Amino acid sequence: MAAALRSLKGMVGLVTGGASGLGRATAERLVQQGGSAVLVDLPKSDGESVAKSLGERCIFAPADVTSESDVKAALALAREKFGRVDVAVNCAGIAVAVKTYNIKKDLPHNLEDFQRVINVNIAGTFNVIRLTAGEMGRNEPDSDGHRGVIINTASVAAFEGQVGQAAYSASKGGIVGMTLPIARDLAPLGIRVVTIAPGLFATPLLASLPEKVRTFLARQVPFPSRLGAPEEYAHLVQCIVENPMLNGEVIRLDGAIRMQP
Repeated sequence: MAAALRSLKGMVGLVTGGASGLGRATAERLVQQGGSAVLVDLPKSDGESVAKSLGERCIFAPADVTSESDVKAALALAREKFGRVDVAVNCAGIAVAVKTYNIKKDLPHNLEDFQRVINVNIAGTFNVIRLTAGEMGRNEPDSDGHRGVIINTASVAAFEGQVGQAAYSASKGGIVGMTLPIARDLAPLGIRVVTIAPGLFATPLLASLPEKVRTFLARQVPFPSRLGAPEEYAHLVQCIVENPMLNGEVIRLDGAIRMQP
């Protein structure tokens, strides 16, 4: 049987964290390739201006990914404007850099900070997945029975977390851990689930570091020895959408880096 290869053209993608970094690059690629994008980001973000810059096939849906009502409203807006949702890309996430215990200050990691990272990165991602699955379930299946694809964002920190990354690594490890069971859960609906684990990328988070630090980090990448470009993440999103056999997998996008302590 011939493979039912897919194309972004005509597809509708919902992208969380879409106002900047990996999410913005993904939304831009969706539109460039003939699709439509729903940018989901916090009300205080640049989502409105980014959406306007991308034209009539892009809209902004202000939302907190941890809010059921916010995500439902974003999906309703997508349906109202574009008729459906074919792709969901979870890029929204936060991080803190704090040691588990600071002996010099006799100060343990703040529990509320830890819980906030877990809540946004794991629960927020899951919230979008569970609600988007219902929306995608309405789609007419193609010849493969395919109704949609959900792409999550983990990190190489899920595998090689650094000092001060207990919360962040735990949250990204949670995304890795739920990828396969959710892919199995949604398989009967014809919905694929894949996770990307980026390495060191030129995102707003890294842009805030001094240039000397960014240069040092870039040299740690075996090849190419530079920070990843958000456009390269977006390109992998396109590859995942277009290849129907990619499912239940975590893909490292990291230039072969293996973070050392």
